[in-house]
Amino acid sequence: MEHQHTNASRSLISPSTPAQTMLYTGVAIASVYGVIIVLGLVGNITLIKTFCSAKSVRNVPNLFMSSLALGDVLLLVTCAPVDASRYLSEEWLFGRLGCKVIPFIQLTSVGVSVFTLTALSADRYRAIVRPLDVQTSTSTTSIFLQALLIWVLSLILAIPEAVFSDLHTFNITSTNESFVTCAPYPHGVELHPQIHSMASFLIFYIIPLLVISVYYSFIAQSLMRSTCNLPVEGNVHARRQIESRKRLAKTVLVFVGLFALCWLPSHVIYLYRSYHYSQVDTSLLHFVCSVVARILAFTNSCLNPFALYLLSNSFKKQFNQHLCCCCRIIIKHSQSPIHYSTRVTSVRSLNHSMASMTVINGRQLGQEDCV
Repeated sequence: MEHQHTNASRSLISPSTPAQTMLYTGVAIASVYGVIIVLGLVGNITLIKTFCSAKSVRNVPNLFMSSLALGDVLLLVTCAPVDASRYLSEEWLFGRLGCKVIPFIQLTSVGVSVFTLTALSADRYRAIVRPLDVQTSTSTTSIFLQALLIWVLSLILAIPEAVFSDLHTFNITSTNESFVTCAPYPHGVELHPQIHSMASFLIFYIIPLLVISVYYSFIAQSLMRSTCNLPVEGNVHARRQIESRKRLAKTVLVFVGLFALCWLPSHVIYLYRSYHYSQVDTSLLHFVCSVVARILAFTNSCLNPFALYLLSNSFKKQFNQHLCCCCRIIIKHSQSPIHYSTRVTSVRSLNHSMASMTVINGRQLGQEDCV
């Protein structure tokens, strides 16, 4: 969604900037991306594995969170490495096809994130404000269909990104240089970038957050009424139910807040560029703001699992078990001796060898390892 008009080295200061300084800067920024990618993949993949395998945490909010994590994994695997490479190379390395596919995937992931957060807020609204409706709308099939619909809608809304993004030539008037990079529109076009940036800002940020705000205003009112109407020595079950609903609503609200905070700078930078599209800003301030905005946007894709880890004790236990299980598999795989495959001199040794190799290969895990 947010395109860099220039690569990192050209955007830093000027052609007089030492090449070694630009290289160190690019490596440092790419290293930050690497940390984000590793943490994000570990957190989101473990989250998906936890929700898919542990029935105790398999509920409506967590199914939506799994879809959210899947979108984050897609973004981290495809777009984040490409974005990092732009700080290491002066040229666009991924061709015309990559210029169309990468922005398409990124906008799809953004759509999945914000629309899933909206669906989560709607689910919390139904559970707290209209609990009688939950029985008829929260079957597993219904939730899967809703998640699928969110993905389809996000894919459709991202199609214009693939259509218009292309390799375009830009000029730096201060140095009389020209370069080719991936951008949504050619140099010199004014109206279309402004329409595009404003539409993206409204569809993928402002409107969903407004809808979420409306849902949470009703949720807050309902929780306040429930707390006030509950007797001091009221039903213990009812009190625990209210506290549970509060915790879930708080978790979703934290996710929404993280998304709003992390993606706002990226939207602001894109709006600024779209209204100054015929000019290439090579100032240090613009470069720093762009880097911070991009890193914040990708950081959002690795924060949700760790935020949920801090907010939910039940998820923390399941997450620790599955993460430790994966670590044990990796350690066993790295330390597995080759001679297991030759220990077949007896039925007993054959069974022991096959069991060991099955555990090592991760196709079947023992009860004591991963429950």
